[in-house]
Amino acid sequence: MAPQEAWTAGWEPARRCWDGVGRVTKLIGYDASARDTQRYRHALGCEDPRYHYRYPLREWGWDRARCAARIAAAGLPVPPKSSCFFCGAMKPDEVMDLSVDELRVIVLMEARARPRLRNVQGLWRKPVLGCRGAKLRPGSMTEFIRERGLLSPSEIDRIVEIAPDELLDFQAAQAALPVEKRTRMGDWLYDFQHAAAALRTRTRLPDDPERASARSRFSQGGPGATL
Repeated sequence: MAPQEAWTAGWEPARRCWDGVGRVTKLIGYDASARDTQRYRHALGCEDPRYHYRYPLREWGWDRARCAARIAAAGLPVPPKSSCFFCGAMKPDEVMDLSVDELRVIVLMEARARPRLRNVQGLWRKPVLGCRGAKLRPGSMTEFIRERGLLSPSEIDRIVEIAPDELLDFQAAQAALPVEKRTRMGDWLYDFQHAAAALRTRTRLPDDPERASARSRFSQGGPGATL
């Protein structure tokens, strides 16, 4: 919500509306399905003097299936559910459809968090045992990725072994620099993906001097990174 409201605050039509003591109309995409009806009821108590909220899909009585049918009838692809690819609410089938780059980041996130985990296995928290129609899955997305062969075992093991420490090295190196001279986290992730992709074509021994040199460049955010 915060990014949306920050953008609207600088939008000239909205500013003119507020200057005239009006309220901007926001169209919210809750549909008439049971799940969105719960969200809608919760939202009814939310009042904001700057906004008037409308729910056109509910006004039309459209549930999710009706929305999907209308999109398909227009010759457009039905979009998947929108969420972060590492969201704990992701379903197994949705994880199966993720890109290799996204799967690698999931493995990295869980590996980085693992030393601090006590009561959960990973991003999915607890395993699902497959009762009452639920799909069997572990509490760790990494284990699911391994079980389904979405990444090779060697690639997963190398990310788990090396990437969390290299991320910490990178963060420590950047913290010692003035803000204006720091390398962006996105640049580190680009190098991480490039290095992980290289694992598919060659294997290095852990004590390889060339690898050690490359690790130093990678940790500092420099070019030519490899794991």
